This record gives sequence, structure tokens and C-alpha cells, in this order.
Amino acid sequence: MGKVVNLRQARKDRARQDKRAKGDQNAAKFGQTAVEKDLNSARADKARRDLDGHALPETDTDPKA
Repeated sequence: MGKVVNLRQARKDRARQDKRAKGDQNAAKFGQTAVEKDLNSARADKARRDLDGHALPETDTDPKA
């Protein structure tokens, strides 16, 4: 005799497996590792600091003052 299966639970298990598989596919396709995120953040911060370092000092160009 075969194993008794709760169809509701089997359906939920299958949905969880499908959702996990889809998430894994999306992570491989679009995701970044934590190291990559940190590296990109550090590069953006450095670029921002370099750009701010090259900024000209603000001068008052208002002739009414």
C-alpha cells in the first residue's frame, strides 16, 4: 500500500520549492554578493569625495549685496 499524502500540504511544499527555485534564479541573474555591494559602495563614496575635493569655492555673485 502506498504512503498517505496530505494533498494540501503537498501543494504548499511544491509551491515553496518553486518559489525558492525562482528566487535562486533571480539571485544568480540580478543579485550581487555582499562583498560586491560593499565594493560598489566604497567606490561610489570615493568618487563622491574626489569630486567634492575638486569643487570650486562658492563666491557671492549677487550684485545687490
